[in-house]
Amino acid sequence: MTLYRELKNELLAKIQDGTYPEGETIPSELELAESYGVSRATVRQALQILAADGYVEKRRRRGTIVTKPKVEQSFTMSVRSFEDAMRLEGRLPKTNVIIFRSELASEEVAGRLGLKAKEKVFKLVRLRYVDDLPNVFVESYIPCALYPGLDKFDFNNKSLYAAMEECGEPVANARRRFEAVKAEGATVALLDVEDGDPLILFHTVGYDAQGRAVEYSIARYRGASNSFEIYVTR
Repeated sequence: MTLYRELKNELLAKIQDGTYPEGETIPSELELAESYGVSRATVRQALQILAADGYVEKRRRRGTIVTKPKVEQSFTMSVRSFEDAMRLEGRLPKTNVIIFRSELASEEVAGRLGLKAKEKVFKLVRLRYVDDLPNVFVESYIPCALYPGLDKFDFNNKSLYAAMEECGEPVANARRRFEAVKAEGATVALLDVEDGDPLILFHTVGYDAQGRAVEYSIARYRGASNSFEIYVTR
């Protein structure tokens, strides 16, 4: 067995027996190299495997910390709220609302929602956490005319889809497009990642049962913390 795999197994054993508990910072690359008598390159390879498997994660200003395995995201196969999806996975969701207001739809938003130029939409910007760690930064746009009263809800505690169902037609289905992008700008600090780290970017348009576009969202998921399940059949 190669040195870096031996070291990976040694570190994994310490994570699993609680020597390095969840949320704690493990020794630095230099400290591990000196402790195990190996090169820093060997340490780096071992940590990369542990990170890919979801056991550790590099954090800005904190070093390498022990984490839970990646969040299994199955929303690509169904229409359900973030809260419901996370609870089904046995995870603890939390939401921090950054912006919630009505505004004139931009050209892009109007086009996605099939609105006339400068029709009003609700803009909801949220940072969403899983087990107290930032997981996804999402911007959502909903036509004001179709959902009067949506502004009465506190979306720190209320699911957007649940509120939409109370104010108008529920989201019946959705079309999603996703791609890998690099973290930059404000998302670096918000999602606690390094500049250039991988993110998964989702563009979603939700439709009601009549086929009207009723929600447009742009979501940026931490690449290191999430995996996405897609089911296809012939």
